[in-house]
Amino acid sequence: MLVVVGILIGLAGGVGGMAVALRALGATRLREAERRRAAIVAETERTAETMRREALIEARESALQLRTETERDLERRREEVARAEERVRAQESDVERRGTDVGRREQGIADREAHARQLQQELTEARHKELRELERIGGISQAQAREEMVARSADEIRHELARRARVLDEEAQSDARRKARNLVADALQRVAASHAAETTVSLVELASDDMKGRIIGREGRNIRALEHVTGVDVIIDDTPNAVVLSSFDGIRREIAKMTVQKLLQDGRIHPARIEEMYYQSKAELEEHILQAGQQAVLEANCGDVHEELARALGRLKYRTSYGQNVLKHSLEVAHLAGLMAAELGASVRTARRAALLHDIGKASTHEVEGSHAEISTQLATRYGESKHVIHAIEAHHYEVQPQTVEAVLVIAADAISASRPGARGEGLESYVKRLTALEEIAQQKPGVEKAYALQAGREIRVIVKPEEIDDDAAALLSLELAREIESRLEYPGQIKVTVIRESRAVEYAR
Repeated sequence: MLVVVGILIGLAGGVGGMAVALRALGATRLREAERRRAAIVAETERTAETMRREALIEARESALQLRTETERDLERRREEVARAEERVRAQESDVERRGTDVGRREQGIADREAHARQLQQELTEARHKELRELERIGGISQAQAREEMVARSADEIRHELARRARVLDEEAQSDARRKARNLVADALQRVAASHAAETTVSLVELASDDMKGRIIGREGRNIRALEHVTGVDVIIDDTPNAVVLSSFDGIRREIAKMTVQKLLQDGRIHPARIEEMYYQSKAELEEHILQAGQQAVLEANCGDVHEELARALGRLKYRTSYGQNVLKHSLEVAHLAGLMAAELGASVRTARRAALLHDIGKASTHEVEGSHAEISTQLATRYGESKHVIHAIEAHHYEVQPQTVEAVLVIAADAISASRPGARGEGLESYVKRLTALEEIAQQKPGVEKAYALQAGREIRVIVKPEEIDDDAAALLSLELAREIESRLEYPGQIKVTVIRESRAVEYAR
């Protein structure tokens, strides 16, 4: 027990000694830290004082340098102001000198004006004196002499003007006729145009004559379906490797040609396929018609036109007038009118545009009542053409009197294009009119869906609506058409009227 107590006492004494030693050591370290802090603070203050002095010295040097530069700048500006003042003084001196010169000149001008007035007054007095002396010698006053002189001069001038007017009028008429002939001749020489080619048939080439049998079909059903759908005559004769399509309607004939070509390429020829190819060809031809019209507008170089006008122009590609292709005729008239307008200084664009559109109504004459000039005017008005273009179109057949140079040029160009050698043929036109009249007679009847003139006008095929026309009515319609054709038209031989209702056909010949 004593040992334990002794150990504890020893431990307590050791701990107390250690604490005293640690306290003494901490105090020593604290004094050392205080000393170092004081040394650092002193060093920092010395450094700051040094930096402050250096900054002050630099500021003084900068201020001195700035002051020197400012003084130099002020000196330079003083010199510039002095030079400017010198220039101003020199200019003022120059202005004063010029003012003195101007004053002298004004004085000289005033002196000359006074002298001129004096001379003019003396001249007037001398003239009056001379006139009084002349009146005394001649026994006539100045007013009477003036009137007599004016009368004689007026009479002489009137005769001279009349003579010159007659001479100039004769020269103008002669010159105008010569220039007109030269203008027309030059325009014709510069516009190359082919002769009219009268045709109402199209030729479709075949790979072999074996295809003719396939086109005819079993018991002729294919050829009947083809003629029924397209409305053209399909002529299969001894012509080697070819089928002839005959129709006076160019668009109808072109659709039939495209249909046959598609059937030949496809190889499947039967009534359903024929109808399908027909509608495909019809849609394609509408695109070709629009492209042809746009190409014509481009060739005429008359600016853009409405799409419907371009489409109507394209339809003229398949229309003829007295054997002359109407689209080619319109382009020829546009070129001629443009050339003559350029020579005469008129509006080339207006002349070309009116000439291109002057016969556009012929694309719709079978659909709209009225002359083609009237229909052309309505179309041009509907699609926003200018009043000058519309007037030239309306006046090209003198349905109204031409009021502009461009209208007269369109009339002249139309006459030139139509009257040149080989431009037109009467035979085809009369033939087409007869076939058109045949179709129109049939289409006017109620219940008629389609009517086609075939066999060069020797047959008219009428397709009726079966829900409106029964067999008895079809027979009666055939008889009525035959009698009406007999009473209204002139024709050689007989015309066979065929009325088709579904699969039945009623024929009546006249």
